[in-house]
Amino acid sequence: QVQLVESGGGSVQAGGSLRLSCTVSTYIINVACMAWFRQAPGKEREEVAGLYTLAGIITYADSVKGRFTMSQDNAKNMIYLQMNTLRPEDTAMYYCAAGEHSCEYNVWGQGTQVTVSA
Repeated sequence: QVQLVESGGGSVQAGGSLRLSCTVSTYIINVACMAWFRQAPGKEREEVAGLYTLAGIITYADSVKGRFTMSQDNAKNMIYLQMNTLRPEDTAMYYCAAGEHSCEYNVWGQGTQVTVSA
């Protein structure tokens, strides 16, 4: 089974930037879909960005459009989430997820915490 390891979380002030990385244990093109999710305490999990790997199509939640950018590096088997103009409401645990055969995500990383202070 695919394994995912996130890194790059941390604490920043509002307006700052962070880049999250997700190391994928297999060739990304062998995975149907990949995504970044987040979950804040007391809130439902939210998909912030999703990638159809073969087509290279990326979708974003309205809450992050224009601020977050998801990208892939097939040579390194890495997925990234560049987060700019961060807001306190972006504070959450961020997870990398993979759908091995469809966009029903069945593999999850351990998560990385992002904290944005006002």
